[in-house]
Formats: sequence, structure tokens, C-alpha cells
Amino acid sequence: MTTNKRSFAIVTGASSGIGYELAKLCAEHDFDLLIAADQPEIEKTAQELRALGVKVDALQVDLATLEGVDKLYAAAQGRSVDALLANAGHGLGHSFLEQDFAAIKHVIDTNITGTIYLLHKVLSDMRTRNQGRVLITGSIAGHMPGAYQAVYHGTKAFVDSFAAALRNELKDTSITITCLQPGATDTEFFARADMLDTKVGQQKKDDPADVAKTGFDAMLNGDGDVVSGFKNKVQVAMSGVMSQDSLAEQGRKMNAPKSASR
Repeated sequence: MTTNKRSFAIVTGASSGIGYELAKLCAEHDFDLLIAADQPEIEKTAQELRALGVKVDALQVDLATLEGVDKLYAAAQGRSVDALLANAGHGLGHSFLEQDFAAIKHVIDTNITGTIYLLHKVLSDMRTRNQGRVLITGSIAGHMPGAYQAVYHGTKAFVDSFAAALRNELKDTSITITCLQPGATDTEFFARADMLDTKVGQQKKDDPADVAKTGFDAMLNGDGDVVSGFKNKVQVAMSGVMSQDSLAEQGRKMNAPKSASR
């Protein structure tokens, strides 16, 4: 089989965790791949995925920048994107006023600006063809204010809401928009966010392979929002009846480092 007869997917944040598992699922379903991450491990990931018999191009790039997104889009070399799995994102622990603003801006630019810029470029092509699938990694964090991780929760509230609105705008097309909303997952997220000294950082977490499969299957089915895991579904349901102040206090208990005053 020649590569131009295979479907083609772009997966961001693919060097580890949920993104890696999503890329692996794409490869197992015979997608050629363009994978990207801001970590050098993306090249190792590409080697592993090529062993599954598909063509894989890898790019180490900072998708918090418009230039980085442009570079990723150009790397597709004009090939039609059948599936975009927009998974790149990261968190930032500690209280808002203790955080460096450059780090705050990088979270916002990665989780929001870079994500929607990539979506705007790829979806414009999909709309021309009236065909394509999109999986956006949101979070159950978007349903609740998260003290001591306020910026991350705020960005995911944007992403979750944006995905639902975008889905409505495209409902009369053959393009599907799926939003995967995981809870705490066993990835490098908490180490990168400096949150290992927190209750959520130390608790048992969901398997990224299970989370990715939930999202991938939902994307193939053309589903809308999908929350992975029963406990996370309960949390989302509870967020609809609890006050914002109560949710923020719950977030404080989970996200605050042990050194912080409770």
C-alpha cells in the first residue's frame, strides 16, 4: 500500500502521555502521521510508531507560538488532513501571584492561542473538502475553578466551551468535533507543572492508554464531548450543582502544595 492511499493525521503533544497513546492508536488504524511536541523525545516516539508500518514525520516545535504552528502546518506539505488530534497543552501549579508571568503566558498561548490557530488553519482546509475529524483534548478542569491551578483550569474552560460552539457552527457539514475531557491522568503533566507535592499529584491516576482510547473511539464515532472514567463523570455532574466557591475550595484541597496554608 502506498502512503498516499492511507489516511493522514496530525497529533500534537505526542511525545508522551495521552498524546503518545493517541498517535499510537492512529498508527494502529493505518493513519500516516505528523506528530509534534516541544520535547526532543518526539523523535523516539516517531521511531517507535514507524515500527507499526506507517509513515511518521516528527517535529519538535513550540506550539505556543504562531511561528511554531505555521511550521507544523507547513510540515504537512499540503497533504489533506483527515484527522487532527489537538492534544498539546500543559499546566502550572502554585498560586497565581507566585507564578512567573512568562510561564502563565506560555500556558495560555499553548492551551488556547496555539490550539485555536492550528484549528483555524486545518479546519479551513477541511471545510473546503467538507470532510474531516477533530479531537480536542479539553479537561474536566474546565468545569470547575481550580485554586492553585487557576490559569490551567481557566484555559480548559475556554477549550471545552470553544469545542462545543465550534461543533454547532459545523453541524451542517461532514466535519466532526470531539472534545475529550480527562481527569487526572498518569502522565508527565504534574511533574512539568511542579505539582508533585500536591494531593492530586500524589493520588492514583487514570491510565493514559485508556483515556486516549476513550477519546479516539469517540472521534471515530463522531461523538461530541466525552468524559473518560466513571469518577470523572461524577465530578462533572457534581460541578453542575455545587457553587463556584465550593468548587474552588475543592480545587484548593487538591492542587495546593503541602507548604501552602490551607
